[in-house]
Amino acid sequence: MKKEFVVKSIDSAPDGAPYVLVSLSSIKDLKEASQNPQPSLGSPKVMGFTNMNDMMKDLNKMISGGMGGGMGMQGSITQLKLEMHEYKDMGLSVGDKVFLELTKAETLGV
Repeated sequence: MKKEFVVKSIDSAPDGAPYVLVSLSSIKDLKEASQNPQPSLGSPKVMGFTNMNDMMKDLNKMISGGMGGGMGMQGSITQLKLEMHEYKDMGLSVGDKVFLELTKAETLGV
């Protein structure tokens, strides 16, 4: 499987280790966001809860951006942890188009 992404942000390691976190957003998510602009941070979203478990689930979604609001983030973000030499060799910058290819390893027995 091969998927197309755009580099959304590049951040240093929170613990000061020699790696960077590269955040990717899918092309599909970016197109949907441009067609359906999110409300500004000035217009809050009201959420109703019937019990404490629902509140915690919905609160986590809202904070992570899954409900369209949150911290100004969009729904799905894919993050990669790259070592510094990998990051420098690739020469990535915000806005670059990248492809991720996932393949399943063949196993020769159980």
